[in-house]
This record gives sequence, structure tokens and C-alpha cells, in this order.
Amino acid sequence: MIEIDALTKVYGSAPAPAVDEVSLRVPAGSVFGFLGPNGAGKTTTIKMMAGLVTPTSGRVSLGGFDVVRQRSDAMAQFGAVLEGSRNVYWSLSAWHNVMYFGRLKGLRKAQVRDRAQELLTGLGLWDRRDDKVGGFSRGMQQKVAIAAALIADPAIVLLDEPTLGLDVEATRTVKDWITGLARDKGTTVLLTTHQLDVVQELCDRVAVIRRGRLVADLPTRELLARFRERDRYEIRVEGTAPAGFDGVTREGVTTISVRVNEPDEVYGVVERLRGHGVVLESLTQVQPDLEDVFLALVNEPSHA
Repeated sequence: MIEIDALTKVYGSAPAPAVDEVSLRVPAGSVFGFLGPNGAGKTTTIKMMAGLVTPTSGRVSLGGFDVVRQRSDAMAQFGAVLEGSRNVYWSLSAWHNVMYFGRLKGLRKAQVRDRAQELLTGLGLWDRRDDKVGGFSRGMQQKVAIAAALIADPAIVLLDEPTLGLDVEATRTVKDWITGLARDKGTTVLLTTHQLDVVQELCDRVAVIRRGRLVADLPTRELLARFRERDRYEIRVEGTAPAGFDGVTREGVTTISVRVNEPDEVYGVVERLRGHGVVLESLTQVQPDLEDVFLALVNEPSHA
């Protein structure tokens, strides 16, 4: 659904490209995480995808339409909720915002009304549809922005920091909505955020950009598996750790972190603990989370 080929952007006399030959494929109906530290080229890539910045070279295709040569058709495939709360008009009600953006995108009034009711109901805003958005909470404003972006039922939706600043309940609603978009409607969701737990929970695949170049593009599970620490284990025991073992004790349970050269060596550690009369609760291999992986990727030495 999204095809990016050797996309490059050089700004003026800058010593290095902001985006350097980035290529991506995002299949229809998937939730795709696009991550990068500040200044990595993520925003420039997104702007080229949205037709706001012209590439120096390479191409972007949305739903089979070239963003530069077939801009109108490409943009018809695309809806976006950008970071910040001013994606909608605060002086208008939720209903009038959604109706306005629907008409702006060429939908007939009857089409917009039915779709607006569906979206506002699904996002829990129907009872507040006639209230001005300026009086809404940050989470409710974000929901209105999502409804406005989805009013024309685009095949591709860009969500930039969709849960930033939301309370737990609003975050859960938005997460469920994102999952439903991909699973039930076949919408392709491009998700950018610094909240990596959200990416890990929702995304089928993750790409990471650093200094204008992709340093990872893998299914989320595979990316996590590649960074699994095969030599580190956590052993949970009742009470405190015996002499010779360092651990962190909370609520009567101590977690001991150990490193071994070979996996079988961990069993020797367990036997030593048992020799001290310790009661073993669990033994687990340390699994990385996406934050661990992201930091490893963006901080590894450059080989350029």
C-alpha cells in the first residue's frame, strides 16, 4: 500500500542528506511503526510521503499512485493526524468539524452524515457532538482529529503521536480503534511516536531511521528476538539473596540478575542457590523491550 524507493532529500548546501536512499514497503491492512530520534530524517520522510516536500531523488507511491506525478490521486488515499492539538477547528463543534472535513474531501452531505455518526459514536463522542472542540479535553480533541482524518475512509492513515498526553481511558480507546482499523477495515496505519510501548503493542512491523538512513525494518517480534540477551537471566527467590549474590528485594521476593557464557551454566547458579536453602520462584531469560532495541540501534557506532 505504501512503497518508498531510494527516497533522498538534500537541503541546500547541507553536508549530508536529511534522508538518504530510504526504501520501505508497507502492506495493506498492517500497522507499521516508523521510529527515529529527533533529527534522524523521520519528519522529512513523512513530509515527502504527504506531498509537502519534493524529494531530491527517489519516489513515494500511495495505493499505487505516485505522490509527485499523481498527487491528487495519491492524497485521496491518505489521511493524517499530526502531533499537537490543532488538527481541528476549536471554534466548531465536533459534528461540524467532521462534516467540514468530509465536505472538503469531496463527499456528498448524506455520505458525510452517516460516516460522521459512525466515527463519533465509535470514538465515544456522540453525546458531545454539538459541543465546541475548544472546550474538550486533550484526549477528546485527539479523538475528533482522528474522526476528521478518517471521514473519507482513506486507505492509509498517518498517526503522529496519537496517544501523547491522553489519560489511560482515552489511550485505550485510541489503541483499540487503531487495531480495529487494520483488522476490520483493512486500513494501513503508519504510526510515529516516542511512546515505544504503544508501538510494541500495536505494530506488526517496525522501521528505525538514524542519520537519514534505515537501520532496521523488521516484523516487531523478529526485531525483538534479534536483540534477546541469550546470556542474561533473572532468578526470583523468596526472601533475600544469600552471600555472594546481588539482588533487588521487593515485597519479600528478590530478583537476582546473572550472566553466563553458556545457557547450561545457569543451572549451576540455581543449584548454588538451592545449596543455601533458597526457595526458587522463577527463572527467566531476559527479554528486551522495544525501548532497549531502539536505544541500541540509534546509539550503535556508525560504520559510515
